[in-house]
Amino acid sequence: MPNTVLILSAEVIHTMKSHYEKELKRTPPPGAVFAAKSSSFSITAYRSGKVLFQGKDAEQEAAKWGSAAPSTKTPVKEKPKAHLPSSIASMSLIGTDEVGTGDYFGPITVVAAYVRKDQLALLQEYGVKDSKHLKDPAIIDIAKKLIHTIPYSLLTLRNEKYNERQAKGWTQGKIKAALHNQAIVHLQQKIEPEKPEGILIDQFAEKDIYYRHLKGQTSIVKENVWFSTKAESIHLSVAAASIIARYAFLRAMDSLSEEAGFPLPKGAGSKVDAAAAKLIKSKGMQELNHFTKLHFANTQKAQRLSR
Repeated sequence: MPNTVLILSAEVIHTMKSHYEKELKRTPPPGAVFAAKSSSFSITAYRSGKVLFQGKDAEQEAAKWGSAAPSTKTPVKEKPKAHLPSSIASMSLIGTDEVGTGDYFGPITVVAAYVRKDQLALLQEYGVKDSKHLKDPAIIDIAKKLIHTIPYSLLTLRNEKYNERQAKGWTQGKIKAALHNQAIVHLQQKIEPEKPEGILIDQFAEKDIYYRHLKGQTSIVKENVWFSTKAESIHLSVAAASIIARYAFLRAMDSLSEEAGFPLPKGAGSKVDAAAAKLIKSKGMQELNHFTKLHFANTQKAQRLSR
């Protein structure tokens, strides 16, 4: 049986559990956070962060959450983390992070942020930490300070463009790699002639896969680039990037909600299905291309609910 294995964060796995709420199995296997099954694929997410997709649509379903080479063997051992400099927390770095990849409504926002070593104490005073651990009012407050304090580059991939790329066969991993690289290039140009001591990317793919996604790009940043999961806890530049990205995502969601005429929920759970069905009834199926990531399973669920 074809299968694909991804290594994902606990936060993404939590989002997935909500997304597949209606397909969840009552009793997941030992060591699993959840297991779900549809007519064309099954998913088992483990506490270790490994997520196994099986079935004829396994690779396509996995592409919604990340990128991995298809395998005919069940989970392989996780590769060791790349070596990071021992003094990385006190270096002047560009950090990158993204928001919105697991949300049905709203765009993907990617930010590269440059934090010099002499700004680290100030950012700590601001309360900068991973945006996942901050409530929206705190994110807005901190982000408004950050955008006037540090250089950054924000890219917002709206759903029309996202859906266009996805229809051409781009996985989310490839889309994210292109956005991260482009944000870094823009920020490097913005801070010239100053050069950071390095670049830290909140890892969503192994280094070789990340650069494979970028094949064919005109400018690819490779010098002093490091990858790590939970990078926001390693350097404040990544945490700052996550906050600004979240702030941009929240503003985009507010704008889309105003267009829709009602609040659009975040995530990909059952509330999202109901909201999408309401949108179909009020504005027509064609409008989902503007508001949503069409390839998510929520589209089919919303269609059924709207009948």
